[in-house]
Amino acid sequence: MKNPESPAPGTSAQLAAFIADLKFDDIPKDIVEGLKLNILDGIGCCLVGATLPWTRMCADMVMADGGAPMASVIGMGRTAPLSGAVLINATAGHAFELDDIHRDSILHPNSIAVPVALNTSEYLGGASGQDILTAIVAGYETGTRIGAAAGTDLLLRGFHPQGVIGPFTAAATAAWLMKLDAAQTLNALGIAGSLGSGLMAAQEGAMVKRLHSGHAAEAGVRGALLARRGFTGISDVVEAGYGGFLAAFSGKVELGRVTDGLGEKWETASTGFKPHATVTSIHAALNALGLIMSAHDLSAGDIAEIHAGISKPTHVHCAWPYAAQGITAAQMNIYYGLATIALRGRAFVDAFTEDAIRDPQTLAFMDKISAGIDPEIEGRGPAFRHMARVRVTTNDGRTFEETVVHRKGSPDNPMSADEVETKYRALAGSVLSEKDTARVRELVFGLDTAGEVESLITAISGR
Repeated sequence: MKNPESPAPGTSAQLAAFIADLKFDDIPKDIVEGLKLNILDGIGCCLVGATLPWTRMCADMVMADGGAPMASVIGMGRTAPLSGAVLINATAGHAFELDDIHRDSILHPNSIAVPVALNTSEYLGGASGQDILTAIVAGYETGTRIGAAAGTDLLLRGFHPQGVIGPFTAAATAAWLMKLDAAQTLNALGIAGSLGSGLMAAQEGAMVKRLHSGHAAEAGVRGALLARRGFTGISDVVEAGYGGFLAAFSGKVELGRVTDGLGEKWETASTGFKPHATVTSIHAALNALGLIMSAHDLSAGDIAEIHAGISKPTHVHCAWPYAAQGITAAQMNIYYGLATIALRGRAFVDAFTEDAIRDPQTLAFMDKISAGIDPEIEGRGPAFRHMARVRVTTNDGRTFEETVVHRKGSPDNPMSADEVETKYRALAGSVLSEKDTARVRELVFGLDTAGEVESLITAISGR
């Protein structure tokens, strides 16, 4: 029998030790500065997400359950028990396909780590801005590394990375703030990793895809809370050959991807942003169509056909028949996304309303669009799974082609700080006053020198 107080050596134990030992001064300044944009972006996502029906339903359920009000519900002027608050807030963060994305892990860490850090700090009290930043980095590094080791195999098996990897991000974030030692942190990971769930069939019309993020946050926080009380988890949760996370969800066990360069190479910096309110996998195709239309002064009425050459993961993930199944389906579907770019010029929040996703003109335009697996793109491997090659044929017989290797917003083709802030202002400004929108930005960018975080929490909670 394993002694729960003596972590078994291995990948999971190395991660736990990294989390428990991480200090703010260990994190390079450029990583801290970049992370502030992720936090700002995550808050904007949570604020908009808090207005949506699926998030409101979660909030109503949590409030009906009752319990000690210990943490704020973003944008709603309410408080809830810690686990309920993070369930609501992380659901809000992932509620509209706007949260950040780490390509190799297919994880959206800010919609989990940001609310978990803020709510856990409320529950514990006394956290500084540096504490919040450090805890979030612990969550980013843990989730993205485990997810990158699982890779696209996890997605192709039908699992939603946000739901099954997200608990590790939440557990690491919460465990750091709770000051758990390495043994307790290992238990937190071992508990949280057992609670991950989420099926990709949810993308074709179900609200439950949003809940995967909230459930992941709740699972990770509960894992940390239980570990704090001495509850034990799987000590080799990541690497176990039978029933371990990688073996069960991905089928491959590439442990080097989890621990190589830990504390030296920062995966946090490899997380990009979303300019479109859609699944990341179709962004390159949307970018390519936009570039063609702009360069050749085309309107939707000029277009006879559009073909998108994409990777197999993107084709499986996004190229299924669209039939106005719901807002989630519209945001996940390449045909709707391309039609939206052609007709509207952008695929942002206003393109995903109940009326917009059933617009007859959009539905009719989709008949002009096809998508298939491009052998050259597929041959490049998983690192290029977001790449797209789009060909447009006009009504007068002209043909134009554009290839986008790295989507706009990725680390290889980044959005500028100004562009991320513009996105934040568009999102937060739809919920907060102009003054409060600016105040939140100021507080986020001052986190590294802030002695408290209550001011930020109050500014975004609506209380």
